Amino acid sequence: MKRSGSLLFKWLFGLLAVMAMALACKKKGIVDPTGGAPYNPAEEVVVKDFFPKTGGSGQQLVIYGENFGNDKSIVSVKIGGKDATIINVHGDAIYCIVPDKAYTGEIQVTLGAGQEVAVAKETFNYQKRMVVTTLAGKKDQRGNYDIKDGTFSDCGGFLNPSWLVFDPKDPNLLYMGQDGGDIRLLNFNNKTVTTPITRGMGGWERIRTIAFTPDQNYMIIANDQGDVNGKSTSILSRATGFKDPQVLTSYKQCNGASIHPVNGELYFNSYEKGQFYRFDLNRYIANHDLGIKDYQELFKIQDNNWEFNINIAPTGDYAYIIVINQQYILRTDYDWSNKTFTQPYVVCGQPRSAGWVDGVGTTARLSNPYQGVFVRNPDYAGKKDEYDFYFTEQNNHDIRILTPQGKVTTFAGRGSSSINPDPFGYIDGGLRTEARFDRPEGLAYDSVNHVFYVGDWMNRCVRKISLEN
Repeated sequence: MKRSGSLLFKWLFGLLAVMAMALACKKKGIVDPTGGAPYNPAEEVVVKDFFPKTGGSGQQLVIYGENFGNDKSIVSVKIGGKDATIINVHGDAIYCIVPDKAYTGEIQVTLGAGQEVAVAKETFNYQKRMVVTTLAGKKDQRGNYDIKDGTFSDCGGFLNPSWLVFDPKDPNLLYMGQDGGDIRLLNFNNKTVTTPITRGMGGWERIRTIAFTPDQNYMIIANDQGDVNGKSTSILSRATGFKDPQVLTSYKQCNGASIHPVNGELYFNSYEKGQFYRFDLNRYIANHDLGIKDYQELFKIQDNNWEFNINIAPTGDYAYIIVINQQYILRTDYDWSNKTFTQPYVVCGQPRSAGWVDGVGTTARLSNPYQGVFVRNPDYAGKKDEYDFYFTEQNNHDIRILTPQGKVTTFAGRGSSSINPDPFGYIDGGLRTEARFDRPEGLAYDSVNHVFYVGDWMNRCVRKISLEN
């Protein structure tokens, strides 16, 4: 009830805001939006103006004119050929909501049974909004799903789609790591899903992360298993179609591996004691003179026995360490002279304090953050760091943004509060107003088309965040 009351308050507040805009327009001599006689079929219906001139779906709009009457049940409005929701009619003004996909922007008002139609001379400048849709994968109402190859529309569901990464050599290929399952491949050229790499190929128990070398010729897979002599990372070559996995480093409980985008060293971890390791991958590839234990420990994070992964910025200047189960993100800066990372420090979240709070630094609250991607922000052009960091959260069921200044905000998810108070679910639509996820984990970003892809774990699918079309 509290959430419903809050929503009603927002609607009333919005209506008052629209009326305030109308009164402001009245002062400018446009039209008096108050009062008004009933609709007169003997007189012409006229659209004179509207305000504001631009906006997207959900924008509150006031249409000014003559002979609109005062009975909204006999008034209909189309914007861009789509039916608008009418809030109220006051003689010379109609208060309405811009519908979805009103791309062309023509405004048409109809009175009565359609005999009186008036069209605005000017068109509304419709701005597309970012929305969440479903790309591939599904389950039935009981939560059952098939795991099979096929087209995007008929590929069954995904087993724990926990890591997403584009092939750097072909942006139409998106690899998906399934925690406890195989590696799937989403091909945007023919809209198919295949299984090019299986767990059995490398003897892996839990495939956790996937990364590529800067020259794009090798794939690195992080594997999580309990044996100290287990396969922590493996290397696969593009020359063989990634069919030749070889053990690269050996230890237990590896949750993540990442490669420096400029200098090419490999960094991986173990959650046993929070170890953060460095391996000279360039030397290994050039000479093959390093063994599977020839790596060095740089530091330990402050929490033992908790999962974390490593996300290195495109510039190579720093990396974010996402401490998944302990609710915070660390930053470690790169020492360019020594080609290594330094002792990390907390940039957001409160260790061991789960919650959902947007804020700066340790005032923000996270709940099981998982995979992140760096997204160039044009507003930062010319600054030292031009990237925001977007990351998924399992238990907050959302996508958050971390700025270079440590500010955390919510980007997508947790919408449709009028339906029920749960933050999770399976709903497509507006980023914050409608869309819901259920334990999202994987996240990839197409920087050319400005599109995000989300591995939605419990919904067994891949969601897409893009401009509506």
